Amino acid sequence: MKLIIQIPCLNEAETLEIALNDLPKKMEGIDEIEYLIINDGSTDNTVEVAKKWGVHHVVTFKKNKGLAKGFMAGLDACLRAGADIIVNTDADNQYVGEDIEKLVRPILDGKADIVIGERPIDDTEHFSPLKKKLQHIGSWTVRVASSSEIPDAPSGFRAYSREAAMRMNVVNQYTYTLETIIQAGHDKIPMESVLIRTNPELRKSRLFHSMFGYVKKSMVTIVRSFMMYKPLKFFGSIGAILFLIGLILGIRYLVFFFTGGAMGHVQSLILASTLMMLGCMTGIIGLQADIIAANRKILEDVQYHVRRIDYDMKKDEKQAD
Repeated sequence: MKLIIQIPCLNEAETLEIALNDLPKKMEGIDEIEYLIINDGSTDNTVEVAKKWGVHHVVTFKKNKGLAKGFMAGLDACLRAGADIIVNTDADNQYVGEDIEKLVRPILDGKADIVIGERPIDDTEHFSPLKKKLQHIGSWTVRVASSSEIPDAPSGFRAYSREAAMRMNVVNQYTYTLETIIQAGHDKIPMESVLIRTNPELRKSRLFHSMFGYVKKSMVTIVRSFMMYKPLKFFGSIGAILFLIGLILGIRYLVFFFTGGAMGHVQSLILASTLMMLGCMTGIIGLQADIIAANRKILEDVQYHVRRIDYDMKKDEKQAD
């Protein structure tokens, strides 16, 4: 059983060694532990620090591509290296390395394929009251969209089984954390959450430059993912609301018409007709999007089987060597 711990890096030379030193070197139930960094266009000596420390694998982007692209490139490299379990953590040592065993344990016990660390958000000193509230609201929204019970959706401290990693697809450019939970919930991939600890802040977050920017990008990611994985429910709900409002206005106009007071209310009739037509059109869009989603699901299954053949061949080659 091989575990590979991957770390996305962007100019992390100052903190990377601290994070690496905190990672476990052996673990019960794991035969081999390797380490991988994703060098996301770093301009400092991040790679040199990693190689000097003894990192086994380095994935390098010449130009910064963002956290989502880096995450997927890391999964691909880990799978090609024969990983049975992949753990994702941060280069700023935000998470306690010993807690990786907590993440891995449900996978080893066969209880889950994805395990996400739940941070003590309310007790984290460097989180402002506003950020804590937004974290809770965002996680609640993802739970609704994914039909899951993950309490800390933005947490990047998580573990994936080989099976789950082969099914992951991230299309947004911002972050993988929210979309992968919604996808896993839609695909019925078993997920669990475990309580983990955090270390004192070594540097400011680079994921967002302002609270408004963080909220905007997170909401766009959630809405887009919901549209992708549950299009009929998304467009159907909007269409039903528009149709219902139009129907109410239409009934209101009919009441005036039959009581002799329809004069002066023609605008209501026009608005009612427009809203009911928009509601029907939105519902039709939902049906079309649902058909597209069904086709995408077929393509994802094909992609999964291609990945499985490819990665299993690479794994066999590694074992033969």
